[in-house]
Amino acid sequence: MVTLVVATSADPASIGPASSLLAMPGWHPGPSLQDDASYTNKEVRLIKLDKRLVVENHLDKRWEEATGETVDDVVFLSKHVASSNRPALTIHPIGTPHLREGEALTAGGKPGWAAPPNPRIGPWFRLLKNIANSHNLVPEFEVTLEATHHGPEINSPTMFVEIGSTEEYWKRQDAAQAIALLVWEGLGLGERIAVGNWSRDNDRNKILLGIGGGHYVPRHMDIVRKDGVWIGHMLPGYSLLMEDPREAKSPTNSTVVGGTWRETIRVAFETTKLAFPGGEVLAHLDHKSFKGWQRNAIIRFLTEQNIKIGKPSDFCPC
Repeated sequence: MVTLVVATSADPASIGPASSLLAMPGWHPGPSLQDDASYTNKEVRLIKLDKRLVVENHLDKRWEEATGETVDDVVFLSKHVASSNRPALTIHPIGTPHLREGEALTAGGKPGWAAPPNPRIGPWFRLLKNIANSHNLVPEFEVTLEATHHGPEINSPTMFVEIGSTEEYWKRQDAAQAIALLVWEGLGLGERIAVGNWSRDNDRNKILLGIGGGHYVPRHMDIVRKDGVWIGHMLPGYSLLMEDPREAKSPTNSTVVGGTWRETIRVAFETTKLAFPGGEVLAHLDHKSFKGWQRNAIIRFLTEQNIKIGKPSDFCPC
């Protein structure tokens, strides 16, 4: 079982951390994936591509077919873009479960799809905060989670680790070094034990499925800051497409909340459950981000699907 770390020369916020990581000891040339070079270090495989990462579909399957190695999880190194232009270090799961068939896929993925979230997301978020603080990147850089979004399509537990939000920061060597150190320590390539390895026998087996809020999921992130908290997909309000029944054209359907929100929640729940075998996935709602009719519809749907709703204290083993 190997972990794929994926970088691309098309992205300075990707190739910078990859270069810093490869400057650390223990790396050796690995097998090529078509024309793309790879490097090995213990159970980690770093691949250097030359295309946009969001279009590199089924990279896990392609690696397995080329090498015979089974992929356990995937970490993509990438840039982050934000309208605020604020410098940031971010982590997030991927998927486009809210999209309908025929909708434009401007950032990869597939309608109604989400990759299993990498179980390392919560522990690595806390590790990244510690690294950023110790390297004096805070408060200049914000360390944050992001909601589930974009591709590429893949079936293995996956996350993106990003540097934002403009070219000036994408090329920052201190930020690249912090991300490289995150991967180095997080995957146990140095002398420390790897961070965020999920175990079926873990006694802290509640996993947070975030529902609601903005793109940077502040209510869910407040919980994940605490040691021992695990997190899966995070669905912002904008990906829960809900049609107000009071605006429905047909009076016979006036109580039906239309939209793709049910399937979005169902896909996020099922793939989070898949990523954490033996764990219990609980929904955590950002209640204040919903209107009353939205909140009521979501709670009713979760009850119908036997998805429990958790309070902040339910996720913290401390």
